[in-house]
Amino acid sequence: MSDQGYPVTVAVRRPDGRTEQVRVGTAFRNGDGFTLKLGEMSIGSAPDAAPAPRRSSYGGGGGGGGGGGGEVTVFPNYGRSKGGPIHGASMQDLEYYANGARRSLNDPSKSRWHDRERALLAAIEAEIARQRGGGDAGGGDEPPPHGDDDFTGNDDDGSIPF
Repeated sequence: MSDQGYPVTVAVRRPDGRTEQVRVGTAFRNGDGFTLKLGEMSIGSAPDAAPAPRRSSYGGGGGGGGGGGGEVTVFPNYGRSKGGPIHGASMQDLEYYANGARRSLNDPSKSRWHDRERALLAAIEAEIARQRGGGDAGGGDEPPPHGDDDFTGNDDDGSIPF
């Protein structure tokens, strides 16, 4: 039983806002502590943030797209929260990106992006209303959104003995 290993994972936040537990190694008991055996690791040739706008529902490509497929769920690829989810974002981030969208909408030279900016602004304004309690029914029952300061790095490690 002393050779039993415990999985060691790292929480990885994806551009679409999902958090995924990625195993990086195994911890083995060693006296009063543990020895960590890391798995093979590599660094990709391109950062994750670079392709995010192409995969996200913000950019959506150049097509005219109709109906319900154009819902914006993430911030554009600039600023502190680029590619991050709009839902649960801090009020400061929401206001920052809303102001950027309004500036773009007021600039006639950026008219080719106005449809996208209108969709972004609508999603941001809906999230602001939700956080202020004026959103969809039952929104007042939800806890306040988490901010960067809330993350401790210990999301789901209750089963790890160290």
